[in-house]
Amino acid sequence: MNPRDLIETARRLVQTGATQPTQADLCRAVSTAYYALFHCQAAAGANLITGSSSHGPEWHQVYRALEHGKTRSACQQQEVMRTLPMGILAFAEVFVDLQKVRHQADYAHGGQYSKLRVLAMVDAAKDTIDQFEQADAGHQRSFAVHVLFKRR
Repeated sequence: MNPRDLIETARRLVQTGATQPTQADLCRAVSTAYYALFHCQAAAGANLITGSSSHGPEWHQVYRALEHGKTRSACQQQEVMRTLPMGILAFAEVFVDLQKVRHQADYAHGGQYSKLRVLAMVDAAKDTIDQFEQADAGHQRSFAVHVLFKRR
């Protein structure tokens, strides 16, 4: 799944032309923006750990190993996260924040989202992906190992 395609999908859901997007469109956009971050990390981890971007069995195994809750918990482990550069720290922070909002959008009935708020979240996801991709591959790999594997 291409994270940039997901960002564009989220943006299209919000920018419906002259009409106000429905709450369903806004909730779906929040969820899609979060999944852009999730798939960005899944692909980066698979690419960096397998040493390949070809989608063979090993690549798919690493890609599918990323778990939402474990990634959130890993992103909140400050003693490890503070050793990583700002682009990855920003990614982790936005990942955690957007995951919370996604849960509300997907599961909490009655939530109200404004077009401007959701566009800001989509833009934050895009900017965070940009920063993450500009980070050194070694730091990206360290982050991937941190979120994928239990420390012993």
